[in-house]
Amino acid sequence: MIILQAEQGCQCVYDTSLSRLFPDTLDSCQGRCGYGTDSNYSCQCNPACERYNDCCSDYAAICKASTSCKGRCGESYNSQNECHCNSLCPQYNNCCSDYNELCYNAGGAVTDAEIKSISERLYSLDSNKASASVLVIDPQALVASSQTSSETDRSSKPLFSFLNENALFSKPTYAALLSVLDNYNRMTGQAENFSSQQLAEQDKFVRETMSNTQVGRELFAFLYNKGIYKSEEDFIQDLKMMWFGLYSRNNNQLDSSGFEHIFAGEIKGGKVSGFHNWIRFYLLEKSGKLNYYSHSFNGPWTTFPDVLGMQFMWDGYYKQVGSAVIGSSPEFDFAIYSLCYITRPGKQCHLSVGGSTLIIQTYTWDNSFYGDGKKFIGSAYPATP
Repeated sequence: MIILQAEQGCQCVYDTSLSRLFPDTLDSCQGRCGYGTDSNYSCQCNPACERYNDCCSDYAAICKASTSCKGRCGESYNSQNECHCNSLCPQYNNCCSDYNELCYNAGGAVTDAEIKSISERLYSLDSNKASASVLVIDPQALVASSQTSSETDRSSKPLFSFLNENALFSKPTYAALLSVLDNYNRMTGQAENFSSQQLAEQDKFVRETMSNTQVGRELFAFLYNKGIYKSEEDFIQDLKMMWFGLYSRNNNQLDSSGFEHIFAGEIKGGKVSGFHNWIRFYLLEKSGKLNYYSHSFNGPWTTFPDVLGMQFMWDGYYKQVGSAVIGSSPEFDFAIYSLCYITRPGKQCHLSVGGSTLIIQTYTWDNSFYGDGKKFIGSAYPATP
């Protein structure tokens, strides 16, 4: 008797005397792909058989095709496949070994050139961004990177000199963002608890920014055409989970999310963590809870959106470099961060905005997951231009 470990984890008993009545099964890889070497078979069906020249005659047809991306680039996800060949497999760490060689610039994969192209389209479609007539900033002190840790206030005036709130905050996407920003406890280690109204506000923000604006619809169309999402609702629901799904940064409490970290900001270890949204900065500075100190880099843009790397004190907690896109609409911020996280998770993402390069650094949250092993957004922020 021989006991073999089946794919589903059960143990299946085979009588070798009966097997001898069907000798063809001993020379086939049917149902055996990826198994270890078994001397009871006359040929093998694992990657090592190519080296030892003892593969079954149908190994290439039955097994190799299922562990290679040859002819499979951009295919839809199939849980039965041993490895995958679509643009999301790098994010889930389940690509076939030859994915980079065969698929990175083909099928559903998204190239750097495509990211730059779509980011320029998103920039051109951002009709809700601030203009110089409604927003004026005063960056004041520029410091070297070596000085950002000094916690020295080198700017006597606020960063934001003027904002016409009526012109911007009455827009649906701005109003949706404002309703969500105040739903969080900034201290990590303290669990977040949302009411049904607050959950509805999260849903409204995603739908207002992504379904009801040209920016959001353009992003969806791009990702849909690349085969990353099958429908708009699939896109919306995935955004809600990756951005608003809760996970623990401290004390095993469900105390954080990608949205809270990036848009609202948090306090961890006595310092500001995250906080990469200009509207949140403006509101806290206006209320007297945030004191702008300096900036360590300023993007090449002469109109909005612009990019600043800011030093500031938030109600007694310091942020060494809080970079943000200044003057952009909520839908533009949400779109470019989502674009970069979906296509370049855990990497630098090179965008083109108004003809200039903008680098977004993304981080995945690897300690907990949602759905079919998907990773939450850990962080995303504008890196030094």
